[in-house]
Amino acid sequence: MDLRLPRLRGPARRGRRRWFAAAAAVVVLAGAGTWTAVASDDGPAVHRTDRVMTTGAGVNIDTSFFTAGSGRRPAVLLGHGFGGSKDDMRREAEQLARDGYAVMTWSARGFGRSTGKIGLNDPKGEVADVSKLIDWLAKRPEVRLDKSGDPRVGVAGGSYGGAISLLAAGYDKRVDAIAPSITYWNLADALFPNDVFKKLWAGIFINSGGGCDHFEAQLCAMYNRVAESGKPDAQARALLEQRSPSAVGDRIKVPTLILQGQTDSLFPLGQADAMAKAIRANGAPVDVDWIAGGHDGGDPETSRVEARVGSWFDRYLKDDKNADTGPAFRITRTGGIDSTDGAAQLRGASGDVYPGLESGEHAIALSDGRREQTFQNPAGASPPAISALPGLGGTGGLSQLSALGLGVSLDFPGQYAQFDSAALRGDLRITGSPTVTVHVRSSTDDAVLFGKVYDVGPGAAQPVLPSQLVAPVRVNGAKAGKDVTIVLPAVDHEVQKGHRLRLVLASTDLGYASPAAPATYTVSLKSDLHVPTAPGVKTAAAVLPSWVWWLPLAGALAAAALLLTGRRRTAPVAPDPELAEVPLQITDLSKRYAKSADRYAVRDLSFRVEKGQVLGLLGPNGAGKTTTLRMLMGLIKPDGGEIRVFGHGIRPGAPVLSRVGAFVEGAGFLPHLSGRENLELYWQATGRPAEDAHMEEALEIAGLGDALARAVRTYSQGMRQRLAIAQAMLGLPDLLILDEPTNGLDPPQIREMREVMIRYAAAGRTVIVSSHLLAEVEQSCTHLVVMDRGRLIQAGPVSEIIGSGDTLLVGTGAPVEGPVVEKIGALPGVASAVDAEGGLLVRLDEGGSAERLLVELVRLEVPVRSVGPHRRLEDAFLTLIGGAA
Repeated sequence: MDLRLPRLRGPARRGRRRWFAAAAAVVVLAGAGTWTAVASDDGPAVHRTDRVMTTGAGVNIDTSFFTAGSGRRPAVLLGHGFGGSKDDMRREAEQLARDGYAVMTWSARGFGRSTGKIGLNDPKGEVADVSKLIDWLAKRPEVRLDKSGDPRVGVAGGSYGGAISLLAAGYDKRVDAIAPSITYWNLADALFPNDVFKKLWAGIFINSGGGCDHFEAQLCAMYNRVAESGKPDAQARALLEQRSPSAVGDRIKVPTLILQGQTDSLFPLGQADAMAKAIRANGAPVDVDWIAGGHDGGDPETSRVEARVGSWFDRYLKDDKNADTGPAFRITRTGGIDSTDGAAQLRGASGDVYPGLESGEHAIALSDGRREQTFQNPAGASPPAISALPGLGGTGGLSQLSALGLGVSLDFPGQYAQFDSAALRGDLRITGSPTVTVHVRSSTDDAVLFGKVYDVGPGAAQPVLPSQLVAPVRVNGAKAGKDVTIVLPAVDHEVQKGHRLRLVLASTDLGYASPAAPATYTVSLKSDLHVPTAPGVKTAAAVLPSWVWWLPLAGALAAAALLLTGRRRTAPVAPDPELAEVPLQITDLSKRYAKSADRYAVRDLSFRVEKGQVLGLLGPNGAGKTTTLRMLMGLIKPDGGEIRVFGHGIRPGAPVLSRVGAFVEGAGFLPHLSGRENLELYWQATGRPAEDAHMEEALEIAGLGDALARAVRTYSQGMRQRLAIAQAMLGLPDLLILDEPTNGLDPPQIREMREVMIRYAAAGRTVIVSSHLLAEVEQSCTHLVVMDRGRLIQAGPVSEIIGSGDTLLVGTGAPVEGPVVEKIGALPGVASAVDAEGGLLVRLDEGGSAERLLVELVRLEVPVRSVGPHRRLEDAFLTLIGGAA
């Protein structure tokens, strides 16, 4: 949800415009509002100041500056991911501020409230902007300096923000440490791997940036050219390489913590490998961490990653020699399912040195390797094989399924060759990039192959493609025949004893552009499959002997605790028959941030939802909405309180969750299949009987009509959203959870989505919707729950909340300055006051009155023109959270 407070106006802004016009300066930062955020009752207050940076090119960069406490301290710049904004980094910024840093976040060009064209981290654009932010930090009294004009500063961020941290270190020598995550080293290699166009991810880039027109003209022209031809050219590669960290790799000489995702078909582990080798060659300290998540889903390990970044900056920015920065190399490994709560088990493995992607290679013989195999590249490269589904992220990503041993890939007969090994005589841990040399011959001169290695279990088990990764390779001159060494995707995957390895060479893949002309490919092997094992990397298991040693004592203590206190038992909580007809009751729900005893994401939250309601869940970023929904869906466990759905306590894997449907991060559909075929395929994957799907009822509510027979690639965004809602409604769940269901829709499509939700609830079911479109919530929802900083602010019918709180609109003849607004908010009888278009929104508490307020406004010399009630949900929401935001 993206709820932003209105910008303040007044002399500061007018003065900035006059100063800029007179001096034609390159950059100036002007005040745009200051307020204090408090994350917990006992934690230090974090002061946040918003300012706008204006460059000489007329580009405005929206920034926020966070501090807590007094004195000079190191600074940290936090960059956001592509398609996001500075608001995405607020929670992390506040935590770093409490930990003793001065933190700045900003919205990159073309995102959030910042203007300008997207330059994909153009050195003359986005990278230059970062240097100007560092200039500003050097003048702040809160920031520690190494010398005049040179602040002690680190840069961190994920994806797009991770790349800017690398580029900042390469272009600005004042950067002292960086922590890039799930990002690229060479953007041309990432989007054009081995000269093959990664078309779906490239399209997602363009769409999440708002469309081609939002990019610099040369980038837009390049994308259109490559997308039309299906093949990258030298000019396109050069353009992306100029904007890549690899272009200044020899200049990055600062301590670097590299965090890269294992489940990532956009920026795979090979990007981090090139990054680590280049920076280490410059003599800088480098640690590498392969996390369980990535752009394709999995577990982002947010708490652990943020803790490690904090320790990294403690060591290299605060000069804390005792800070534990972790091992030189670490991997998170997925070890199946925890039978007690249904969660994926994650364990760390580490090494004293980074092994690269080739260490400890074993040669695995493949059967029929010398025998030629022939297969087809179909006309139009359709239908394509499926490995990853770009953009299908979140905890349900396909790569997470493969990590748990579930096969979800698809190769079409006649469109691939395969070579199998014998059954393994022992377990084999692959850590790095397997390689194989093959001989390729084609009926055309240009051939594109997609290499992948499957883990094939005994019997009829579905083969598993580790992390859903595939290696594309273009073979020029294939008509005459050519030997090609294929570097397969880097993975960390254990192949169990008795399993086989299968090398597949396919002619198509959904995520990539293949030659449209039909062709016949013939391949044979020229080498064994060489598999790296990284023998120096060991899975953490040292605690086991201690656990076994202390088991008798631990068991005695646990038994005593249970007898004396009656604390939590492992058995499921008994159903409450009095709540059997109540869709949802949340009581005193709390969830602490990881490794924190007193900082809460959700605290003492209680509310109840009845049948037939459409409940809107509202709150600013960081309010705890997402954490609440994740606990409701059984994805994470609360630290206190309880959630009951139809009387049953919620825990991971609870049977009652079958009565809950969720649309949280958007569904991924196969574009060449029809809408109906996509839904049928999804329901089959659940393993439930076809008759339980209630397909026709869900489709009737979604209202897609004849479009169900058409390929999804022909759907508008609104139709895709309705298809996603229909998918969530399969089985007609009694409780439907929708997170931002109207994202990216135009007004007519939003109206259609509203009608879908209302129709669904009209049948006696319940809908919970989280949305930032307050006007839409006002029309769609019957009830509201408003949260801020993890706590319940207000709950009840929409009509009551809009009419409650004695919200007044004070019309003023001129903008009211920030300090005066703060004084008004502190007046007796006033609960909160915030700036708004045309004046102020003031919420009175029980002791307040319009007459008394008017007297105080006159005393404060506020130019009042009118005072009257205001009854829009947006204004009621702002006044509810305004005093604390």
